[in-house]
Amino acid sequence: MGEEKSKSRGWCGWFIALIVLAAVILAVVYMVKSKMKKSDDGDGAGPVPGPPGAIDKKYADALKLSLQFFDIQKSGKLVNNKISWRGDSGLKDGSEADLDLSKGLYDAGDHIKFGFPMAFTATVLSWSILEYGDQMDVVNQLDPAKESLRWTTDYFIKAHPSDNVLYIQVGDPKVDHPCWERPETMKGKRPLIKIDADTPGTEVAAETAAAMASASLVFKDSDPQYSATLLKHAKQLFDFADTKRGSYSVNIPEVQDYYNSTGYGDELLWAASWLYHATEDKTYLDYVTKHGNEFASFGNPTWFSWDNKLAGTQVLLSRLLFFKKDLSGSKGLGSYRDTAKAVMCGLLPKSPTATTSRSNGGLVLVSEWNALQQSVSAAFLASLFSDYMLTSRLHKISCNGKIFKATELRDFAKSQADYILGKNAMGMSFVVGYGDKYPEYIHHRGASIPEDATTGCLDGFEYFNSTKPNPNIAYGALVGGPFLNETFRDARDNVRQNEPTTYNNALLVGLMSSLVTTSSALQSLK
Repeated sequence: MGEEKSKSRGWCGWFIALIVLAAVILAVVYMVKSKMKKSDDGDGAGPVPGPPGAIDKKYADALKLSLQFFDIQKSGKLVNNKISWRGDSGLKDGSEADLDLSKGLYDAGDHIKFGFPMAFTATVLSWSILEYGDQMDVVNQLDPAKESLRWTTDYFIKAHPSDNVLYIQVGDPKVDHPCWERPETMKGKRPLIKIDADTPGTEVAAETAAAMASASLVFKDSDPQYSATLLKHAKQLFDFADTKRGSYSVNIPEVQDYYNSTGYGDELLWAASWLYHATEDKTYLDYVTKHGNEFASFGNPTWFSWDNKLAGTQVLLSRLLFFKKDLSGSKGLGSYRDTAKAVMCGLLPKSPTATTSRSNGGLVLVSEWNALQQSVSAAFLASLFSDYMLTSRLHKISCNGKIFKATELRDFAKSQADYILGKNAMGMSFVVGYGDKYPEYIHHRGASIPEDATTGCLDGFEYFNSTKPNPNIAYGALVGGPFLNETFRDARDNVRQNEPTTYNNALLVGLMSSLVTTSSALQSLK
């Protein structure tokens, strides 16, 4: 009898233990599901993005190509030249001012070095490296990105020989554009344009300051002396831009036909923002706070481009509120983040404030000239803002009362990237060399003329007028893109749609870097 009671008590004990264990398991499952639902609803924090994960080959291949285009656009004595059909060019650029301005980048399919868009190219390339350098490194593209950036900033150092002097253009479009020849054989005059205290150009000086400040962060660890040199120039140029105000488009009317500026306030805020990140000197933070109402167009979303830096500035300053919540002087940044949110809400397709400037295939299109600039820039900023939110454990954004997930911003960025890479009604990639179908007749002198051809200024038009595809493939070139009705004409004379630019490619580098692997954001750029 005692043995039976003992067995009964033992069985009851195990039964009770099993019930308790089952209850614990159910409680854990319920808590996990609740947290997951809370995260999905945007009310709680999900996992913080970590180190780069699995590689998405599609975006990795596009990133590699997009960086290759910078090698195609280089001027000067080429070092470790990777492009078989490119050679040395522009070796005497700057000689009329006893300067060596041989480096730098040709901005598009011609051979002019326009300082304003080149500086924007460098700033965006720096930003891309600073935010997504670890992703670039995983696919062996960080060093090529830094090499192209340094080639450009080397040029800017030489172009800024004294505090209030900056050379902003090499070459004359009136001489260059009537010719169709390779950069290696060009013989036309290469005059210089500069800004100085008597002829100021605030937007160009400020954009160049932004380029050098952001680049100083890129090289801070790998080459501290070079970084310090860049930062010194950035500070001088910002002071020049701010104390000697004047639009370069007004003071130098001949630039209006190509890179006409619509104002310089955005560049001043953009440069000050980058200088704050580079120095943590509160003077620059106070500057953007003080001049926000004057220049920032709060509450009015804008498109990020070589001419308008407001959306980029708003996103860049937002990262301070995401990652430095106790930052002294940050209270004045709220309007910047609010406007950045408005920019994001305009991009989300189902948002009450969504832009209607979209093709039937979902591509954001604002202009019929170089249309993809805004598509890529919008996607790049959306990817950045999404990563800021996720890293800060914030998973929702409210657009006029309607809630969206941060991941939906990343989905938007992917939709733009995929369209550009060929997921569109035309079945065409707009990145040369990517996919099975891409532009073969891009408006680009070097690509269209055989490398062994001997041409002068005018006889090169034999190749411009040729019905054959370009003999040299300009791998990675992002062309202007389709019209709103999703049509595209692949022809050399189609400058609106079929000319690539370095600033488009800088934005493309940023976008592809953000998508190449797991999303993440550094909490500090220093």
